[in-house]
Amino acid sequence: MTEALLIRITCPSQDVAQEIADAAVEKRLAACGNIEGPVSSTYLWKGVVEQAFEHILWLKTVEPCWQALEALVKTIHPYDVPAMVAWPCSHVLAEYADWLHDNTEAPSR
Repeated sequence: MTEALLIRITCPSQDVAQEIADAAVEKRLAACGNIEGPVSSTYLWKGVVEQAFEHILWLKTVEPCWQALEALVKTIHPYDVPAMVAWPCSHVLAEYADWLHDNTEAPSR
């Protein structure tokens, strides 16, 4: 079975997070998206310490969808460098893994 991924993306607003989640689920690149926030972020950008309130988008997907999701996020996300990080899931409830695979589809190349 293909490896499940949990992807975390910081977004400047709930609207941006929702737009990415909707597009990812509609294209079957992710089975589910969850939005949390706002959260307070402190980061270094172009040599300056910045602070902002952001929303966290969590996407649940499978490894073969990563490349297409990366392209989708770069198209929609307004940041020059979106913070998009994936964690492989070492343990997944079998029924959830089945649901995840049934609801995702990696594009053919």
